[in-house]
Amino acid sequence: MSYWDHRKPVRRARAVNIEAIARESVELLDAGGLRSLTVRAVAARLGVAPASLYSRLESADDLFDLALDQALSDDEHVQRGMCEMSIHDLMITFHRHLLRHPWACQVIGFRAPRGPSYLRLSERMCSLLTEANVPNPLGTSYALSNFVIGSATTAPVSDDERLRPVDPSIAPQYAQLHSEHVVDAEQTVAGGLAALLRYDFTAESGE
Repeated sequence: MSYWDHRKPVRRARAVNIEAIARESVELLDAGGLRSLTVRAVAARLGVAPASLYSRLESADDLFDLALDQALSDDEHVQRGMCEMSIHDLMITFHRHLLRHPWACQVIGFRAPRGPSYLRLSERMCSLLTEANVPNPLGTSYALSNFVIGSATTAPVSDDERLRPVDPSIAPQYAQLHSEHVVDAEQTVAGGLAALLRYDFTAESGE
């Protein structure tokens, strides 16, 4: 269950601020990855007892939900992009956001984003695709976001992949193409997004 499904009401004047919990969670994740985020660690940064956080949380999993949404909310590039950019450019901006917060891809892998910032991003994607007369805006939005998240997940090894030679005795054509390939990772993402935006996702679904 997501934090957003069981938000606890504030029952006392000195309750820990949920936004403060979220921001400290982002800081911990940015600095140390998933293992660094615990209720005890967040409480220590806020100067309160761990038990105080449970007045606002059900479990440590809520910290991941809060951090994921807070990081997106605080990203001025994404927020501006949702007002000004095309769907293609917005997805490139989202990709860059994920590269700045590598843990976010991991969290999305086990916690479906349902916070207000991610819902607004999804709404904007669907709106832009609808305005562009894309036949299946929801299916296309899923394909675009999954592609971007997957690309960001593998981005840390992209330089290593380019530098590692391919054995031509096993894969001759791949080896040749690999040796000639000079496009950087973001160009690859841009090309993939363009291809997905051209694809008719209703063609095989019978719609």
